[in-house]
Amino acid sequence: MKITTYTDFGIRTLMYLSTLPKGQRSSSAEVANVYDASRNHIAKVIAHLSALDYIESSRGKNGGIWLAKPAAEINIGQLVRALEHNLKGIDVNASDSDVVPISQLKKVLETGVDAFLQTLDQYYLTDLLNDSYKFESQRYIKQA
Repeated sequence: MKITTYTDFGIRTLMYLSTLPKGQRSSSAEVANVYDASRNHIAKVIAHLSALDYIESSRGKNGGIWLAKPAAEINIGQLVRALEHNLKGIDVNASDSDVVPISQLKKVLETGVDAFLQTLDQYYLTDLLNDSYKFESQRYIKQA
């Protein structure tokens, strides 16, 4: 299974925010710069993450974005389910679905997606982070 770029950036945004020193805030521009991504695309991801209560934000001089809960409480399986728009495993609206029976294929792919998500359910945001790495100067670098 392949996740969308949108979900990938959602996970990466949370990873980045979790590496910031306590009390430090970031911005959509900073996240976009770190991942060399479109600021508009990252802003949409951040708005969605905020609506899902994964991050908090405030405007103004001391504004920014930050994690709404500890990284140890952010389950990757739940996050992917919340961000992905199609977890069915197959496009049942495909034009050839009436010509070729796809019920068995659909069942097999759904089983695969379920297994994929069950695997992701075993991991939390902290599991994706390595203490020997941190973000510095807009780059993710290995610490000595």
